[in-house]
Amino acid sequence: MQLAISDDQSDYIIAPDPGATRLTRAVEGLDQTGAPARISVVEERPLTIFLNSQEIVTAMTIGDYPEYLALGFLRNQGMLRPDEEITGVDYDEDLETVVVRTAVETSHEEKLKKKTRTSGCAVGTVFGDMMEGLEEVRLPDVEVRTSWLYDLASRINRTPSLYLEAGAIHGTVLCRENRPLVYMEDVGRHNAVDKIAGWMLSTGEGAGDKILYTTGRLTSEMVIKTAMMGIPVLASRSGFTAWGVEIARQVGLTLIGRMRGQRFVCLSGAERLVWDADPDSVPVEDRKHRRKSAEG
Repeated sequence: MQLAISDDQSDYIIAPDPGATRLTRAVEGLDQTGAPARISVVEERPLTIFLNSQEIVTAMTIGDYPEYLALGFLRNQGMLRPDEEITGVDYDEDLETVVVRTAVETSHEEKLKKKTRTSGCAVGTVFGDMMEGLEEVRLPDVEVRTSWLYDLASRINRTPSLYLEAGAIHGTVLCRENRPLVYMEDVGRHNAVDKIAGWMLSTGEGAGDKILYTTGRLTSEMVIKTAMMGIPVLASRSGFTAWGVEIARQVGLTLIGRMRGQRFVCLSGAERLVWDADPDSVPVEDRKHRRKSAEG
């Protein structure tokens, strides 16, 4: 049995909007036979993030939820402390800028001198020491039911999305047990994670009972971002890097990858899994909904 796209998005607080005209455009070309072809492609535009009067970075993004992206980026880079008083977040669509304002003036000149280009497909950037503060992270020791993993993979893969509409994009979903809550997409998986971090910061949403699902690779940066957000479980359709696994084991993060249909692999935190689902009872994933990483 194969599952079709589901229009039921009742569990989502934020769901993708593949019909939003500003996020994609129709482009005409020729197919492999020379016949005219018209397809939707994802938009990509710059967004410059300021912290008070200081320019921090210009990110390439699809342009939705710019305030969440700015807040999440600054929080995940350690430029906003957990107890920071944020007095305003101002987005100017014409200037393509977001200014995050705090009650206490900040200065990050030294951190801005240290840039690390990440392994992301959209070439992400992190500032300063990537491991700074990680030694203090201790994540909650929470159980993860395998039935939740199968439910989440099925629900998320069948949710109407920009990926299914146009491709060339990554998705990240904040979940609680087997319920997807906030689904963000962007050209880089780092941006999608930062949008979720920004939403959590804006709403005061707790992290200790959450699962973060991503379509991207489980690299060191993805593990560090998840751990610094306080989320104890990270799952992906894609594979792992050795450093990502090592850091996950160091901080007690449950790390699950290669979630494809009936299969998955857990390389950190396997003792927290509760095996309450028979893989043979899980429906086969429709090829239409498989991402590139699910092939092979």
